[in-house]
Amino acid sequence: MVDNLTKEQRSYCMSKIRRSHTKPELIIKQKLKGFEHNPKGVFGNPDFIKWKKKTVVFIDGCFWHKCPEHFIEPKSNKEYWLPKLNKNVLRDEEINLTYINSGWEVLRIWACELKS
Repeated sequence: MVDNLTKEQRSYCMSKIRRSHTKPELIIKQKLKGFEHNPKGVFGNPDFIKWKKKTVVFIDGCFWHKCPEHFIEPKSNKEYWLPKLNKNVLRDEEINLTYINSGWEVLRIWACELKS
């Protein structure tokens, strides 16, 4: 299937997808007292970190991280999207292992779990 937007229009739409300060993050931020939100320069770019407890929290979107319950495979441009999304999942696993092997606790929360 051909994209119905021009390259410039698609680029603009994609630029509006936020990486941080998303609705799911803001919901969790109210509940995670004492956690630093979006720490700069931290391995794996966790959404929250608690240094004293050695805990990192990641809020994962269902599409971008392939939620086992809600992921819907893209209908177009699969040659681009599927390798990109699979690479995200692999990176998540590597980040988890790195933190766990260093004695940290890793919490991953699906964005869908935060919807009411």
